[in-house]
Amino acid sequence: MYLKRKLNKSLTTFKGLHFGYKSKQKSFHRYRATVGIGGNVGDVKRRFGHLFINLKKDIRVELLQTSLILKNPPFGFVDQDDFFNSIIVLQVSMQPLVFLNYLMRLEKKFARKRSFMNAPRTLDLDIIFFDNRNIKTHKLTVPHESWSKRESVVIPLSELQL
Repeated sequence: MYLKRKLNKSLTTFKGLHFGYKSKQKSFHRYRATVGIGGNVGDVKRRFGHLFINLKKDIRVELLQTSLILKNPPFGFVDQDDFFNSIIVLQVSMQPLVFLNYLMRLEKKFARKRSFMNAPRTLDLDIIFFDNRNIKTHKLTVPHESWSKRESVVIPLSELQL
């Protein structure tokens, strides 16, 4: 069950048991990673709940916090369903590229298919921040290049107490 709030005609937020979550535990993992999650294929909010449970069970990560879920229109390729987006904050002991590969395996586990840029997807996991690092490789750019220009990141991120 989610509490629904309309921000305007194209943006709606949802808050529920797993989204709007803040851990009270101390983590022993070394790095803090802020990850954007999104999707627009199938029952995305339910999939986010399954992702939450998967992350809580995984000893390689500590789930610290989740934002509300934002329903927003697509950009880039606009002829598709609206997206649901949220932010999760994790504590991890993996280095950035190892963590990226971990996230890509999670996407695959949740049936992510990569067909073309900005295509519809079941689950998209993007590293927004990784500690206070600046990384620029052919596989990974941190902070995420356009995070500050996307409502799908800025609105959920603004709700977190980082």
